[in-house]
Amino acid sequence: MELRWYFVLMVTAAIAISYFDRQTLPVAIKAIQRTIPISNQQFSYLTSAFLLAYAAMYIGGGRLLDRLGTRLGFTLIMVWWSAACALQGLATGFTLLLVALLLLGMGEGGAFPAAVRVVAEWIEPEERSTAMGIINAGTAVGSVLAAPVVTRIVVTLGWRWVFFVAGGVGIAWVAWWGMSYRSSAVVSSRTLDARVLGAQLTFAELIGMNSVRAVVFAKFMSDSAWYFLLLWLPKYLYDARGFDMKQMGNYAWIPYAASGVGSFAGGYLSSRLLRNGRSLDAARKIALGLSAAFMPVVMLVPLVPVPAAIVLFSIAFFCQQSWSGLIMTLPADIFPLSAVGTVSGLVGVGGAIGGVIFGLVAGQLLGHGFGYGTLFVFVGLFHLIGYSAILLFAGKIEPLRADDLREIESGG
Repeated sequence: MELRWYFVLMVTAAIAISYFDRQTLPVAIKAIQRTIPISNQQFSYLTSAFLLAYAAMYIGGGRLLDRLGTRLGFTLIMVWWSAACALQGLATGFTLLLVALLLLGMGEGGAFPAAVRVVAEWIEPEERSTAMGIINAGTAVGSVLAAPVVTRIVVTLGWRWVFFVAGGVGIAWVAWWGMSYRSSAVVSSRTLDARVLGAQLTFAELIGMNSVRAVVFAKFMSDSAWYFLLLWLPKYLYDARGFDMKQMGNYAWIPYAASGVGSFAGGYLSSRLLRNGRSLDAARKIALGLSAAFMPVVMLVPLVPVPAAIVLFSIAFFCQQSWSGLIMTLPADIFPLSAVGTVSGLVGVGGAIGGVIFGLVAGQLLGHGFGYGTLFVFVGLFHLIGYSAILLFAGKIEPLRADDLREIESGG
């Protein structure tokens, strides 16, 4: 295997671990509630605690990576979140769970900025969306494994061991990463010039760019839907469809598996369009548009029996993760490596804030007599709104030149 794809595989494994870790609580929630009473509103606070910290450290983690470099930065990030995941196993009440999830979110906030940096550092533009699609498929691997593995550990060892095992796997990855990863040594003079200028851009200058604001908003909308689907799907199946732990282990993995296929398919389609002569702008926007177009199928979930509902969830998960891999490729498409982590962090924080806000709204609505059907209507529309923002305000997707960066710095 080529070294660059070996590193992509390593990052895919890290993203899989991150999604397994964040799914441990939702999948084990039924068992945890027998020890620690947790209401719907409290569950929304737990998911929001994770996402608030995730949002805050998306920016901090991205900036940290741009300063420390990918190898050291990702090492510190993974050690932090693995320890935080294990801490949940020591919880005896709601408060410690809340603290542990805050710490988990702080650590995981650097995962995708690190992934985008690896792609920007090692992969050529023609293959970046494919590489990012493969990495994003790690979200599905972790989520698919979560339901059967967590339920098996709960049944055999008890719910606390779920978190201890997950934290241990993360520490093992750190050892693998530390022994294997190195930075790319190939930097052209033109690229180096852009990197030097990119490192000098401030948060204010980046946020002032229309393209950055449009992509951040699009991520805000799409992740409002994604985090609801990701974190509330197990609870929906428990509450609205009467699933027990065995049924959860047997069926809940299917939409997550579909999300992995979608991750790869969206990236592959965009790379294929690029190789066939489409511009970078067209290749990204066509694939993003197709991903958004089918999200409204989730509105039909409450109207159909369980097997059909699983199919509809699978379509939505497929399209969402196709979208996600593509939108997280955009910072690497546009910005030099020295700014990729920071811009990825800004995009990610937009998504995490969307997840926080809609998660709290979901808890409030469900607590005041509204059904899941109302929430699925919103979820079905969010990607279309985000895609409209990209079309209207993002401008042309293409790499910034050194002259463009100088103009931004000068306030032009």
